[in-house]
Amino acid sequence: MYLEKPKKDAKERKSKLKKKEAKEKSGISGIFKALFSRKKEEKPAEKKVVREKKKRRPNYKIIESYWIHNPLAKVNIASANGNIQYIVEEAELSLREKNAYQKIVSLITKELSSPETLNIDLNAYILSEAKRLAKKYKRSLGRFSAESWKRIYYYVIRDLAGYGKLDVLMNDPNIEDISCNGLNRPIYIWHRKYESIPTSIEFTEEEEYDNFILKLAHMGDKHISSAHPMLDAMLPGRHRLAATFRHEVSTFGSSFCIRKFREDPFSIVDLIKIGTINATLAAYLWILLENKMSLMIIGGTGAGKTSMLNALISLIKPNDKIVTVEEIAELNTNHENWVQLTSRQGFKFGAADETSISLFDLVKLSLRYRPDYIIVGEVRGEEAYALFQAVATGHGGICTMHADSLDHAAKRLTSPPMNVSEVYVPLMNVGIYVSRVELPKKKMGLTFGRRARNIWEIIDYGEYNLISEWSPTEDTFHVNLEKSILLERIAAKKGLTKEDLLAEIKRREKVLTKVLRSGKRSQKEVTEAIIEYYNETGKKRLHRKRKRTVPKVTLQVEQPPCTYAA
Repeated sequence: MYLEKPKKDAKERKSKLKKKEAKEKSGISGIFKALFSRKKEEKPAEKKVVREKKKRRPNYKIIESYWIHNPLAKVNIASANGNIQYIVEEAELSLREKNAYQKIVSLITKELSSPETLNIDLNAYILSEAKRLAKKYKRSLGRFSAESWKRIYYYVIRDLAGYGKLDVLMNDPNIEDISCNGLNRPIYIWHRKYESIPTSIEFTEEEEYDNFILKLAHMGDKHISSAHPMLDAMLPGRHRLAATFRHEVSTFGSSFCIRKFREDPFSIVDLIKIGTINATLAAYLWILLENKMSLMIIGGTGAGKTSMLNALISLIKPNDKIVTVEEIAELNTNHENWVQLTSRQGFKFGAADETSISLFDLVKLSLRYRPDYIIVGEVRGEEAYALFQAVATGHGGICTMHADSLDHAAKRLTSPPMNVSEVYVPLMNVGIYVSRVELPKKKMGLTFGRRARNIWEIIDYGEYNLISEWSPTEDTFHVNLEKSILLERIAAKKGLTKEDLLAEIKRREKVLTKVLRSGKRSQKEVTEAIIEYYNETGKKRLHRKRKRTVPKVTLQVEQPPCTYAA
């Protein structure tokens, strides 16, 4: 007697069917089926392309938008609950475009031909190589529309020749500083209009972030590693870089700060327009610089010291010889008779060796160039002593220093490591204190600005003559040139009266105002206006001299008798 087998359920039948199919595949019939059956090609695993933008939240309100690379990269300044964010929107690649982009990047790294000369436009060179390789491997890359190729080439240039995910920030003229404090932290920028705000960009992978720091170091021709984890360098385009590597000295991992170099520097007319200084004070400083008076610009970080210094250079006589001394070349002027000297660090950050050249060495060297003006980008060490010695020998001098008042600046000068004697302090004739301030009312759409808050004439150590003071309630300058002691000295030196110089300041004020109203603003245009003014003034003086009547000599002087005995 046989027992009936229980009915098998559906799941059991399915599992048996799968086992049977697997057995067939392992046999000869399965091999033939695999060979001759049409099977979809398995796509290779794609490399994850890092997205440089975050999707804008629905509750974000766009305040301002502008293009950086039209129509491929756009910036949105958005606000949500009072928080402002800088959002980068770049053209997205399709799946096929991403594959083509990855292949071209791989081909360039393998087949990049050496350029004939080092003096090339890197972006244009990478683009030409990308197009050459795209043409060579067009079958494997596939066909794309012209718009698709634009997007692909944009990312190739951005990632190979540019700054990767920071490329939009580096090409935005409204950004002054770019900084990242660590992994998984948003990159912050200093925007000319919105000040310090976070961006939609951040580094989320440690390896990617460290590689980016290494790339920046190589772009600045410097070395950074775990053994030497600090870096101070100059990037292409003269942007200043400070960076740390991994967790050696920075808790949150690698960090960096890029201070962007302004290719079109502020002129004195620009500073008048934005309200940093007024035309009267600019004309007053023009007179002082013409007579080789020395100036010291003081203020905090980001106060506008370098911008003020750069603008004042345009007021120096066009034919005067200028020697500038800096750690990193930040000054930019079209002055023809200009020598730019920069210090050189040793291999280790901050370490001095026989190959390093300090600011002190350069200031001493500058005296042999027979300069009319020695300009030190920032004094903070023994170079201050050398500068004051140079000023004492009759050279004009301009420098900047970190200090929040003239008293503090004088104390820094007379303390180590500067060690300038109190007797030498009045050799620096003028102190200009600049700072970032909140404006009582908007100017040019901005609620903040940079102002020359105080201008003093330095009479002696601890004794200062206040010439100008900025009013925070009115955003105006209270100027009193009538009590200027330096104008009295210049007048006595030139055989003029103080009133003559005050009248000359009025004339120069009109010249600067005329340039401003004409729409001219660049340093070159300001220099041309100054040259024209000097030429016209010279002609007028010559004309006045020619008009003078010299009385004729009518009295005949008799020949004195000769006493020499023959």
